[in-house]
Amino acid sequence: MFVIRQATLDDLPTLLKLAKMVHFINLPADKDLLAEKIQASRLSFNGKEAHARDREWMFVLEDTSSGAVVGTSALIGCISWHGHPHLYFQVRKREHYSKDLGTGQVHVTIQLGSDETGASEVGGLILSPGYRGHPERLGALLSLVRFHFIGLHRAKFSPVILAEMMGALDPNSHTPLWEYLGRRFINLSYAEADLFSTKSKEFILSLFPKSEIYISLLPPEARNLIGKVGDETVQALRMLEKQGFREMDHVDPFDGGPYLQARRDEIPLVTSTARLKVASLGRGNAEAIVSSHDHEHGFRAVRTRVSVTGMAVRLPRDVAEALGVTVGGTVGVTILKQPGRAARPGKDARSIAGRAKGARPRGAKRGTPARSTAKRR
Repeated sequence: MFVIRQATLDDLPTLLKLAKMVHFINLPADKDLLAEKIQASRLSFNGKEAHARDREWMFVLEDTSSGAVVGTSALIGCISWHGHPHLYFQVRKREHYSKDLGTGQVHVTIQLGSDETGASEVGGLILSPGYRGHPERLGALLSLVRFHFIGLHRAKFSPVILAEMMGALDPNSHTPLWEYLGRRFINLSYAEADLFSTKSKEFILSLFPKSEIYISLLPPEARNLIGKVGDETVQALRMLEKQGFREMDHVDPFDGGPYLQARRDEIPLVTSTARLKVASLGRGNAEAIVSSHDHEHGFRAVRTRVSVTGMAVRLPRDVAEALGVTVGGTVGVTILKQPGRAARPGKDARSIAGRAKGARPRGAKRGTPARSTAKRR
């Protein structure tokens, strides 16, 4: 069985190995920084964080047959505030026309922008190479559990959820965009600048030009990266698009990867999540993510098959044991797929969330549902 749980300091050596496989700011390949993030995550899961800006949740995927941690993903409650802006390049198109020549051109420009409104973000995800392509779709589980968690704790997250997609990097974590543009103004390597940006944004605001930059002035290998993702990130991009995330003409100033945005309350998996009572034990017929969260076990979640009747759910016995719940207890449930149907989480399971709020299960008027993967700075 595979269980998603909150990270602990015992996971630090494995998380450090995973961090060295990719370039994620929210999973730094630094033992001390990772330990700080695990501690922040522990406080956030316990509801003891000092401020909303300190909320950060780190999930790990455990193979219970071996006890090995084989993947991780994250959520960040607040990525910007006064004095700590979220920075991006605004992408625009500019049309130029000459009457005398009777011709014109359309140019793409980028311009440094900032935001301090405090959006939340889905953080980076990585799965150990040996578990990629697993029949239980473990990468998808690591991604979807984030929206399951948001659905259970909506008030802890901004109405706006961002996802920053990793741009294309070479095997040495270099990008032509930074070498041809960023390094002309900031004399640091891509990795150095990216890491320092987690501590301070002042150097970017002070050293980057404030005016529009015409990307036609850049060589093709650099300008072609604007708004593009690496091949290994395409699948994650498509998964987010299915949850209503859309590109917003904002890209990362370091690697050019696009930012995606969705409204929290229009994300299908968020709206279809509810807390239900465990009525009985036994195998069900609907695919779902089920979680529990208590003092003894912390947060734990699995993908399994359940049966839902009203506000009650039936769980397989081994799942109940893995989650540390018994009949009469409460679990979080997100239906992913009903038997005999294609996976349509926004429609198939929204009635459960509706009943949890006292809405009519049928006939109720509903709103419109709206690297490896993402990273954070």
